[in-house]
Amino acid sequence: MRKLPAQKDRPLGLYIHIPFCQSKCAYCDFYSLAHSEEKMDAYVSALSRHLTEVAPRAALHLVDTVYFGGGTPSYLGVSRLTQLLKIIQKHYRLAKDAEITLEANPDSAGDWKALRALRRAGFNRISLGVQTTDDALLRQLGRIHTAAQAQQAVEAARRAKLENLSLDLIYGLPGQTMEHWQKTLADAVAMNPEHLSCYGLKVEEGTPLWHQNPANLPNDDLQAEMYLYTVSFLQQAGYQQYEISNFAKPGRESRHNLKYWTLQEYAGFGPGAHSDFGGVRYGYQRDLEGYLRGDLVLSESEIIDPLDRDMEYLMLYLRTNAGLDGKHFETRFRQRFAPLEQQLRQYAQMGLACQDGAVWKLTPKGYLVSNQIIGQLQEILVQEKLLRLNRAAQKDYRIIQN
Repeated sequence: MRKLPAQKDRPLGLYIHIPFCQSKCAYCDFYSLAHSEEKMDAYVSALSRHLTEVAPRAALHLVDTVYFGGGTPSYLGVSRLTQLLKIIQKHYRLAKDAEITLEANPDSAGDWKALRALRRAGFNRISLGVQTTDDALLRQLGRIHTAAQAQQAVEAARRAKLENLSLDLIYGLPGQTMEHWQKTLADAVAMNPEHLSCYGLKVEEGTPLWHQNPANLPNDDLQAEMYLYTVSFLQQAGYQQYEISNFAKPGRESRHNLKYWTLQEYAGFGPGAHSDFGGVRYGYQRDLEGYLRGDLVLSESEIIDPLDRDMEYLMLYLRTNAGLDGKHFETRFRQRFAPLEQQLRQYAQMGLACQDGAVWKLTPKGYLVSNQIIGQLQEILVQEKLLRLNRAAQKDYRIIQN
């Protein structure tokens, strides 16, 4: 295992998981609990202890992003959120221009004075879970807000002088037509957010929607049409696609989420939270009661040699507009890029990839089949490794024979 260099001011993101919701959405697979408000104060205390305990390990790091996700973090309330942010400000070295994001549902983000208090405490980015502007679809999903409340939340954020706003949207919903989705996109752009996340619905096993087994889900062809329309429409509206599902005005990309996609370090706190920190990838069990007792039980933990992250690198970078830089790949992983480039040229002939200087990227059509493309490229890496091992073994055998 090659240790990471003890480099001062190495960037670090913090993810704070807030597992409380007012109600559970039909499609949600994240760890969140409804009707558990009585545990909020104890949870803030447990998070505060956890943050304080981990802080010495981050002494050489500079925290440049903080992300409060969930669940519904805004449901925690101004006082508790401010308390947690103060703990971070006290025990971690926070960059002056740190991006500090709060996820919120529109129904719990309509009070501009509360949002102003959060901005003054240090929050400077808000991500609203709008999902759709069709009230009938919202009710079907178990969402408790309306389209009007989404508009009110945006207006409240602007009045509170929050200048970095993101909206989450979902396409491929049961019964959703192309016209429904086009209207949602138009409504969202009219709200003038700096950032948009547009996700295709995935029915996760065990969720209420999975048990409902809806028969009126848009088929794959319609979902693909919705996606390609999204890319084109948002580009014309001034939003650059920088990741498969994410679009931003220039300079407004989610700096925290980019950490996940570019193999940067982040530390997660709370049950169900994951980390990639100090050369170790680990996650905590989805157990609120255990976490409240101080039982930080890991659901997974893996020490990763930097040279063994080639598979991840390929998968994650191809999700982004950064793409694959052949020289960077060879320098970082000490492997030839040529076999991958040969395959990428074939994808380019099919309209699934393109070359931008030394960088290879997937096209919007390529993103639609990115799982297959990435799987094929990873298989090439596996075969190349086997060839190197065989050559090394044959060399060792010749040395022994001589």
